[in-house]
Amino acid sequence: MSETPNILLITTDQQHFQALGCRTPALKTPNLDRLAVEGMLFDRAYCPNPLCSPSRSSLITGQYPSTHGCWTIGTKLDEERQTIGQLLGDNGYATSLIGKAHFQPLRSLADQTSLEAPPTLRDLDFWKGFSGPYYGFEHIELARNHADEAWAGQHYALWMEANGLADWRQYFQGDGGGPPREHCWDLPEEFHYTTFVAERTVAAIDRAALAGRPFFTWASFQDPHPPYLVPEPWASMYDPADLEPGRLEPGELDLMPPWFAKTQEADPDFSEWQETPHFNHGFSSHLVDESELRKNIAVYYGMISFVDHAVGRILARLDELGVNENTLVVFTTDHGHFLGQHGLTAKGAFHYEDLLRIPMIARYPGRIPAGSRSAALQSLVDLAPTFLSAAGLAVPGDMQGVDQLPVWTGQQPAARDHVLVENRHQPTAVHIRTYVDDRYKLTVYRDKQWGELFDLVEDPQEHRNQFGNPSYEPIRAELMRRFLNAELRREASRFARIAIA
Repeated sequence: MSETPNILLITTDQQHFQALGCRTPALKTPNLDRLAVEGMLFDRAYCPNPLCSPSRSSLITGQYPSTHGCWTIGTKLDEERQTIGQLLGDNGYATSLIGKAHFQPLRSLADQTSLEAPPTLRDLDFWKGFSGPYYGFEHIELARNHADEAWAGQHYALWMEANGLADWRQYFQGDGGGPPREHCWDLPEEFHYTTFVAERTVAAIDRAALAGRPFFTWASFQDPHPPYLVPEPWASMYDPADLEPGRLEPGELDLMPPWFAKTQEADPDFSEWQETPHFNHGFSSHLVDESELRKNIAVYYGMISFVDHAVGRILARLDELGVNENTLVVFTTDHGHFLGQHGLTAKGAFHYEDLLRIPMIARYPGRIPAGSRSAALQSLVDLAPTFLSAAGLAVPGDMQGVDQLPVWTGQQPAARDHVLVENRHQPTAVHIRTYVDDRYKLTVYRDKQWGELFDLVEDPQEHRNQFGNPSYEPIRAELMRRFLNAELRREASRFARIAIA
């Protein structure tokens, strides 16, 4: 076995941790299930932030959002920030990112410019001449939109045109594309961005193989992030009547922070927490008719099955090239998703397991035991140091994640005793942090007396917030101590001390 493995990272966007066929039999994901059979399935993987940009930035930097600076959606990751793509590239890897980046916002200002914002987003002449470097990735081919959003452009639009879809704009909002579509998309499957990501990922792997270089390739799929829209046959693959939505238990929100209960109002007022002109994700009514929710879930599942089909194409190419045995494959997502659990849909400042916990699988033949399963705590912030370790490279001191490779290969039971999750959606008014260990979860709110304390063993569905329960006071005090200690422990420095003064 070569000492320089290839690394293939496959991610989706906003996938519930149970949304795998090997966890939910109603959902068909044979290719992801194959990865689980041939590798390790993780039961306790978490995101460092339940929003796209901060979480994705943590994935490539090995740092928490409060350190790397992309603290919420709509902010930018500093281009000078050190990334896993850069570190692997400096050591001979062919590095590529195909699909969604989202390290930059949908707006540019003089002091915070964005290549992922209009007008550059749809300046196809620009993208014809630019394929990297970008955040340390030598080669990029990007797609920013979800479903038929107006943000279609970048390399994805060039690919559609190159493949014969000259009138691609008619399938997207704006530019004559009409109003938003619902559930079934008239865009042919062969021109969908899921097909684009699979095809261009295979091309990136082929280029590296032809050049005789190890590769680090990130296949970054945009689905199953809403809008709930997908072409046939995926749009009608699942019968809504066969699917059971999550439920709101009577009284479960009574002891939660006040914005939780407001989601169950028809016209809620969230102005108390609106500190800037930019809205808070999830701060709206979450009331959805059950028939509509079931249909949304059916399409959400169809989107996942479509991605799974595309993943199969990528895995097949590894087999065809004969590099499967020397390739570490990791599948995960950037954060979770609500499908009716606790009366919630999509995402927001609601730190339930449905949103913070993520699916994760790792396969590395001969190193990661096939068919294994781990309850060891994992975080996306750990991927960068773990990839460096797999490549035999030193982990920089300013990375805050931990090397999980000894856990993945069965050499040790755990690499961390807790995970931390940040969520700062407004400068001060919506600023949350959560500590999770093997049994308990504690969430604190900036400048507020509110809080959450869940016993994930006795109450795995998180229906009974024990934060204000007097009988839990000793446990809360101990968790606060652990939480503070965890904050101290995650301080990191680029440089080691080398002198007395």
